[in-house]
Amino acid sequence: MKSADVLEREAQAALGMIHDGMSAKERAAIPHQDMPQQDPKVRITNMSEVALGYTEDEAVVEANRCLQCKTKPCVNGCPVGIDIPAFIHEITKKDYKAALSVIQESSLLPSICGRVCPQENQCQKFCTVGKMLKDVDQAVGIGRLERFVADHESDSASLPEIAPATGKRVAVVGSGPASIACAADVRRAGHDVTIFEALHKMGGVLSYGIPEFRLPKRLVDKELSKLSDMGIKLEKNVLVGRTRTIKELMEEDGFDAVFIGTGAGLPKFMNIPGENLGSVFSANEYLTRSNLMKAYDQEHSMTPFFHSRRVAVFGGGNVAMDAARTALRLGAETVDIIYRRTRSEMPARKEEIEHAVEEGCNLRLLSQPVEILGDEKGNVRAVVIRKCELGEPDASGRRSPVEIPGSDYTVEYDTVIVSIGNASNPLIKKTTPEIETNRRGNFIVDEETCRTSMEGVYAGGDIVLGAATVILAMGQGRKAARAINEYLAEKK
Repeated sequence: MKSADVLEREAQAALGMIHDGMSAKERAAIPHQDMPQQDPKVRITNMSEVALGYTEDEAVVEANRCLQCKTKPCVNGCPVGIDIPAFIHEITKKDYKAALSVIQESSLLPSICGRVCPQENQCQKFCTVGKMLKDVDQAVGIGRLERFVADHESDSASLPEIAPATGKRVAVVGSGPASIACAADVRRAGHDVTIFEALHKMGGVLSYGIPEFRLPKRLVDKELSKLSDMGIKLEKNVLVGRTRTIKELMEEDGFDAVFIGTGAGLPKFMNIPGENLGSVFSANEYLTRSNLMKAYDQEHSMTPFFHSRRVAVFGGGNVAMDAARTALRLGAETVDIIYRRTRSEMPARKEEIEHAVEEGCNLRLLSQPVEILGDEKGNVRAVVIRKCELGEPDASGRRSPVEIPGSDYTVEYDTVIVSIGNASNPLIKKTTPEIETNRRGNFIVDEETCRTSMEGVYAGGDIVLGAATVILAMGQGRKAARAINEYLAEKK
C-alpha cells in the first residue's frame, strides 16, 4: 500500500500529462488515482475513516481521465440519474461548487453515496475508460470524485428550491436512504412532509448499520440537517405499525399520502443447533450496539458489549465485512469470516473484502457452519464446520455450494456473528392487511410508481427490494416521490 505522500507526488507528476485536445487514448493512459487510506495496523486501533479522500491534485487528475462521452453510458448505471460527465467536467475546471450543484439536481446525499455505493457495479461498470482498459477497476473513479466534491464544498451546499405550499401533507415512515430521497423531492413540490423514525436517532441503516470507519456519522447528521432546513418535520421514537398505524396516519392525522421506507431489519438465522447461545449475535444487533449506541467508546458510553477473543462471522456480504472489521476494533484477537463459496463469489464489494483482509480478518472459504457448541455458561466455545465444493450455478448465477460428507471439523470461538441477510420489517404489514406482500414479506409495488395495493400509500427501498444498496433505495424513493406528486396534483 502506497503512502498518502507517494500518491500525491504521483498525482502531481500525472498533471504534466494533461493538455488541451487530448485524445481518448491519451486520457485513458492517465494513471488511475488510488485512494489514500490509513495504514491497516493503525486503523484497527481507531474508528476513524479508513479512506482519506482525494487531494485536489488527485481529483483533477482522475477527472481528466473522463472522456466526456456524448452517450453518457455511466448515467445509465446511476439509479438516481446524476449527470456524471457534467459534474466531472466542472472538476477539471476546478469549479467544485458548480460540480456539487450538478450532483444535487439528482442526489441530496453525495458525501454518503460517494463513500458507500458500489459504483463498480453501477455507474463505473459502464464507464468507457474501464471498457477500453478491459478492467472495471481502472474505470474513472466516479464515486471518489463525488465524495471529493461533497467534502470540498461541504459548507457551501445550497438547499433545493421549494415550490409554493400546496396544503397537502405527506407522511414518510422510516428515515433511511429511500425515505430521505422521497421526502426531499416531495418537499420540493411544496407539500408538507413529516418523517417518522422508530429509533431515537434519524438515518436508518446509515446510522445503525454502516460503521463509523466507513461512514462518519457527522456526515449523516449534516445531510439530515438539510431536511430540517427544507422545512421537513422529523419525528423520532414513533413506531409506525404500533404507536400509529398507516390508517390512523391517513384517516385521523390527515396525511394525504404515505411513503413507507422501513427497510429490511429482521435478521435471518441459519437454524442450526446452538444459535440460541448467549454470545451468538445477529450482525444487526452487533453493529447497532457499536454504531448507534457507540459501544466502542467505553469512556463516554455505557452500552455493554461482549468482549470477544475469537470471533466467527457467518456470511460474505458487506454487512459481514462490517461486522468482522468492527470486531477487530472492539478488541478481538482472531476474526474468521466463514463463507460457503469462494472469494470471487462473495457478494461484498471487492474493496471491503480487501480492507478486511488487510486488517487481519481471515477468510475461511468453502466452509459451512453446521453447529455451534456451547460452554458451561451458555456461551459459544466452538463451531463445527463442514467443507464445501462448488456445484452448478444457482438462480443468482453463482455456483452452488455443495457440502462434502464426512468433512466436518471443529474450531474454537467464543463469539458468533450471523450475517446471512435480513427480511423485510414485518410490523406495518401486521396492522395493515390492505398492503400486499410477497412470500418473503416484501411489499408488492408498481414498478414505475412504487404504489402499493393501498390507495395513497407508496413504498421503496429494502422493504420492497430486500437488501439493497443506498443508491438503489434512493432511486426508488425518487421514483415514488414523482408518483406521489402526481397523485396529489390530481387529488381534490
